This record gives sequence, C-alpha cells and structure tokens, in this order.
Amino acid sequence: MTDNKTLLVIALVWPEPASTAAGVRMMQLLEVFQKQGYAITIASAASKSEFSYDFHSLGYTKEDIKMNDSSFNVFVKVLNPGIVIFDRFLAEEQFGWRVAEHCPNALRILDTEDLHSLRHVREQCIKKDIEFTSDTWIQDDKTKREIASIYRCDLSLIISSFEFELLTEIIKIDESLLLLLPFMVNEITQETKWKTFEDRNDFMFIGGGKHAPNIDAIKVLKTTLWPLIHAQLPEAKLNIYGAYLPQQVVEMHNPKEGFLVKGRAKDVDEVMKVAKVCLAPLRFGAGIKGKLLCAMQNGTPSVTTTIGAEGMHGILDWNGTIENDHTAFVKAAVTLYTEPKTWKIAQEQGKTLISTLYSKTSLAAILEQKVKHLQKELPKHRAQNFVGGLLRHQTMISTKYMSKWIEEKNRG
Repeated sequence: MTDNKTLLVIALVWPEPASTAAGVRMMQLLEVFQKQGYAITIASAASKSEFSYDFHSLGYTKEDIKMNDSSFNVFVKVLNPGIVIFDRFLAEEQFGWRVAEHCPNALRILDTEDLHSLRHVREQCIKKDIEFTSDTWIQDDKTKREIASIYRCDLSLIISSFEFELLTEIIKIDESLLLLLPFMVNEITQETKWKTFEDRNDFMFIGGGKHAPNIDAIKVLKTTLWPLIHAQLPEAKLNIYGAYLPQQVVEMHNPKEGFLVKGRAKDVDEVMKVAKVCLAPLRFGAGIKGKLLCAMQNGTPSVTTTIGAEGMHGILDWNGTIENDHTAFVKAAVTLYTEPKTWKIAQEQGKTLISTLYSKTSLAAILEQKVKHLQKELPKHRAQNFVGGLLRHQTMISTKYMSKWIEEKNRG
C-alpha cells in the first residue's frame, strides 16, 4: 500500500460547480480525498472561463497542460501522484498512456461523470426517430472508445445504477473495475427548513446551455408542454435558468406567455428553494441529473421522464411524477402545483431518496475503502484485468506514436 498522498486530476474542462452537475460531482470527490490528507492538483488543457472555480481558495493547485506535448511527461514525473483521476474518458484517451509510462505505480481512476457514449447514441436515435436499444449503443464507435478507457483504468466511478447494470450485464465488465458512486450530499435533517407549499410560486427548469439534452428539453417545454400547463394555470410562470444558454433559447423569452428565460443562476439552491415544481422533460441523456437531485435537496417536487429519473431512485418512489406522455406530464405538473397534499407527499419521498441513496457519509466511506483496497492489491488487481493490460499495450503503441507525430508536426 502506498503512502503517496498526492492526487492529480486531469480534467477535460475546468470544473464549474456553479454551472454544471459535472463540476459539482468533481468538487464532491475532491472533498473526500482532501479529508484523507491528499494534496490535490487539478490540471487541464482547456481554456479557463470567467466562471471557472477558484481552486486556490480550497488549497488546491492548478496547472495548465498541453495535449500532444512531452512537457506533460516532465510535469507528471516530477509531481509523482499516488492517484490520478481522469475527468471523463476523453482525458484518459489523451493522457492515460503518459501517466502509465511515467507514473506506473499511480492508481488510475476514471470518473465517467455519465456514460458519454450512452447520451450520444440516445441523441442520435432521437434525431433519426428510431428506438434506442443496447445493441445500437454497443455498435457505436464512441461506446467502444469509452469501454476501452474503462478497461485501461484501475477503477471507474459509475454515477448511475442503470449504467452500472449496463456495464456489468451487457458488456460483462468485472465489478472489481467499477464502483457505483452517485452524487454525495448531506442528509436532510429536522433542522432543515424549507419554504412551505403556500410560500412557493411558479415552475422552473435549470440546465446548462452546452448540454444538448437541456436544450432539447427547453424546446419541448416551449412548444408543447408549457402552453398546455399555462392554459390551466394562467398566473403561473416558468423560469428557465442555465449558464451558456444559446441565442435560440434566449429568444424564447415571452412574459405574456409566462415563459421567462432568466439565464445563469448565481446560486442554484436559492432559485430552486422558492420554486413550487421543477420540470425536466428530458428525452435523452445519461447519468444522474443534478437538477433533479438539487430539487430533492431543496424540497421541490419534480415532474420528469423515465430518462430523467433513470438510475436515480431504485425501487423507491420518486419525489413527484415520472411521465413520458405529454398529456400525462401536463396533468402531473398541474396536480403537483395545485394539490398541497400530493405536493407534500412528493417532498417527503425526496427526503427518503437522499437519506437512502445519496448520503455523503456512507458513500465517502465506501470510496475510501475501495481506494485503499486497490492500493494494497494493485499488482494483483492489474494482473487479473487481462483485457485492460492488452488495451494499455495497444494504446501505448498506437496513441503514443500518433501523439509524438502530432507533436513533431506542431513544431513545424
């Protein structure tokens, strides 16, 4: 077992916890490792945005790195991390072989965020108006790339129970390579004070504008669902929040229709806790939907689809209603908005979901235990992952020399 308490995160983009669920997820992970005494460095080849988090305030180190550049080799060798977390499989594809070559003893963890290939294939099925099947997903090139990345790593963090089952039952990945780890949040206690049904107003949707499922859901709300809801509840408004909303969404703003495009929310909790109902008519996507967990945390019932609630509630009741049919979705939204008893029951179901499935204390302990076990048994663990070893060898040869060719080409 290693005593190396240095952790490196290689991020595809700089985490923005105030803008994206992925950013929230990363901050939750880093909090767990910081409490264990790890010195944390976050590195990315992406350009910073005005909303990038101030990691220095938490004692983390930030490093700019370059793709297809041997300067990373020097950086990672000097840092010599005991653990490397790849934020999304694309980061592992680019830097994984370099980490394996220069820090062979580092535990390599892939945080999938969600299965990007699953979201991608579902989006393509929606566009082509064809039914999604697991066979369609398996055959896609992005799926093969993501699965290969999972095999090359020592551990992959899977955020959704649905995706965990997909990987273990359809792909037959050994469970020793995976850890089901959803969002980790504080439990709701008796001290938690929420606004009552009577003190809340309006509906809301929140989602980043760079995420295709969110834009699709906003379009569905604007063109189909909200006109039907607003016809029954003319005094109600629908507030649309989200960072980086494209112009096509901004232009949907229409006060007469009660459809208000508010843009970026400085504090998601502040806008969620005053809303009466959260709407999330997601037609495709993957992972766990941060907006819906945030609704539970703030005592706000929600109406969503099977895709929206996928992998989030197990056998437990949802904190609201799950409907795919537009007519049923509208009816459920109106019912939650107008019936205090139904609304209160939904709110209580959200409390149960958080305490049962998303408890920070228990999930952090599970992660810590898994990491310590792997560090202790790493040579044996890798020896048993033959497919991973094979793929690492293949990638080391192909990606390594392609990257070197690109580096030489860039030098001119």
